[in-house]
Amino acid sequence: MRRVAFCLFAILLTGTSLFAQDVVRRPMTVDDALNMVRIQDVAMSPDGEWVFFSQSELAWDDNGRRQEHYLIATDSGEAIHFIGDAGGSAFQFSPDGGHLSFLRRVDDNRQIFRMSLSGGEARQLTEHPNGIVSYAWSADGSEIFFTADEAMSDEEQEEYDAGADAFYVREGPNGREPGSWRNLWVFSVSSREEARLTDEELIISGFDVSPDGSRVVFAAMRQDLDNYFYLSELYLVDKPSRQVVRLTDNNTPEENPLWAPDGRTIAYHAPSDGEYDLTHGFVWVMNVDTGEKRKLEGQRQGQISSLTWMPDGESLLFNETRRTNRNLYRIDVATGRVTDITSVTGTLRALGFSQDRTRMVYSFSDFETPSDLYASSVEDLSPVRLTRANPWIDEEITLAKAEIVRWMSEDGMEIEGVFYRPADSPEASKTPLILDIHGGPPGHFANEFRSDFHVFAGLGYASFGPNIRGSDSYGDDLLTALMGDVGGGEYEDLMTGVDYLIEERHVDPERMGLRGWSWGGILGSWVITRTDRFKAASLGAMVGSWTAETGPGLSYDLRLHYIGGAHWTNPEEWRRVSSLWYAGNVTTATLLLHGERDQVSTPQQSLMFFTALKDIGNAPVRYVSFPREPHGFREPRHQRTPDIEEIKWMQKYVMGIDWQPWERR
Repeated sequence: MRRVAFCLFAILLTGTSLFAQDVVRRPMTVDDALNMVRIQDVAMSPDGEWVFFSQSELAWDDNGRRQEHYLIATDSGEAIHFIGDAGGSAFQFSPDGGHLSFLRRVDDNRQIFRMSLSGGEARQLTEHPNGIVSYAWSADGSEIFFTADEAMSDEEQEEYDAGADAFYVREGPNGREPGSWRNLWVFSVSSREEARLTDEELIISGFDVSPDGSRVVFAAMRQDLDNYFYLSELYLVDKPSRQVVRLTDNNTPEENPLWAPDGRTIAYHAPSDGEYDLTHGFVWVMNVDTGEKRKLEGQRQGQISSLTWMPDGESLLFNETRRTNRNLYRIDVATGRVTDITSVTGTLRALGFSQDRTRMVYSFSDFETPSDLYASSVEDLSPVRLTRANPWIDEEITLAKAEIVRWMSEDGMEIEGVFYRPADSPEASKTPLILDIHGGPPGHFANEFRSDFHVFAGLGYASFGPNIRGSDSYGDDLLTALMGDVGGGEYEDLMTGVDYLIEERHVDPERMGLRGWSWGGILGSWVITRTDRFKAASLGAMVGSWTAETGPGLSYDLRLHYIGGAHWTNPEEWRRVSSLWYAGNVTTATLLLHGERDQVSTPQQSLMFFTALKDIGNAPVRYVSFPREPHGFREPRHQRTPDIEEIKWMQKYVMGIDWQPWERR
């Protein structure tokens, strides 16, 4: 409101006509989405007076993205270029706030560098032979603890380089690709010497250093991470003695251990204390000396992040998504009671706190607002805007109108979703619809900026993102409702939602398409074997045969939670819920998209589904394969191609249009 008032004041002061300032807005394009600046690598100084961040911009000619790094005062000043073109990653402020540390590649190994906030050149601190994976400062700033993968001996490396690179799949640290054990080290800032803390057959992931620097708590596994991450356990190592103590022993994944200020208690997140239950999980607290632990049951509606102790050790802060909004909460350690710290409508992600937890830096986004950074006090949200990464969207682009919709599924369960309508679409007109299916299954559509929905709105489509059973921001009841019901209730959730929109939001039932990636592609392939109501489908990274994907891809949760039992003990059910076996039912024009290096859902799955549809011949089908790409595409040209191909496909088979894509400038 203040911005509007200021603009009107300026117009009156200059005598400029208000109507002369009108801007002709235009629809959003795929290239607009690619061109958007992204904010990354955010950190707040211990005193809360500075924020470090990176901006990532498209470098089309290089088929990549270019990063620039900045410091900005939290009372909102001019952002200062920092670090330079050599860049880095894993940025952290030193405990005294006088330096910024980061990882930078040296001879293809990542090493720790440090740079004074007053300027000057970055100085390399470590020279670890095999490079560094992650690191953390001691509270007094005298030491840096880090994890590193174990290096081969000179003889082993020579043999490996000569071609002796066979490995034992899923033995020891190996997964589907060769791996290595990962251990802990400590580096003295004054002497520049490093020392090994652990020498174990472990793959260490998250860790935290005790306030006095004498102990480290960490999460680790004794085999590969891919399909067995639920075997992650907590360990404690004493720095003087190098003695390692195992703190947990179960079949549930403990993660993100954090020391309390008292130096005896840790907090961590885990679904249970026994078997790997399908739940959003809980915050636990443990006395590492006695092993006594307690579950805090107040937090259980969605996935959490940014778990942080308050300085008095009596409570913790955390981010959590509840339904479609994300906010900051505090949980009391003694009672487990949760208190709302913020209550925004949209997505607030806490990205850093001052040491005393009175200040924070966060990003905010909603349906019509791209993400930017803000600084504020923690207890009283009083945002100071730090970035305006994409002002042209607010100034030039016509955005969709979005709302939350709710309906009853076939079994009476209430389902919620997001619905985007073209801004210039009369509410009474029949609008073509794109049904979007989220990944996961434990994903969700949130109140945040989604450029793809706005792009489709600019082409005249409404977009619908249902948070069907299995979604992860509505509590455990909705999350677990998918168990033993793959392809059943979730299909009904989708179709009853579509019917609701046809009835209540004037969606055109004769012009509908669907799209989805990962689980969205999987469920999308199931949908088109069950109904002919969709004219076109775009399926990314899909799976059609669960049995054939067991081993090549990630499938641990199928036998544990979703389908039930392994495919060799429950083969009929695994086949019954696999879309490949019903390919003869498909009459929907189907576009398949897959990265050649996808190890989450492997590309052979799309090839099998494509071959079946092609040979049966009941519907048009096209398969686009993307070299070098994993589950999520990285190269800008590969990111643009599926978006363009998807739009062409929808335009042709939903709208009957021979659409020509925008020219990339």
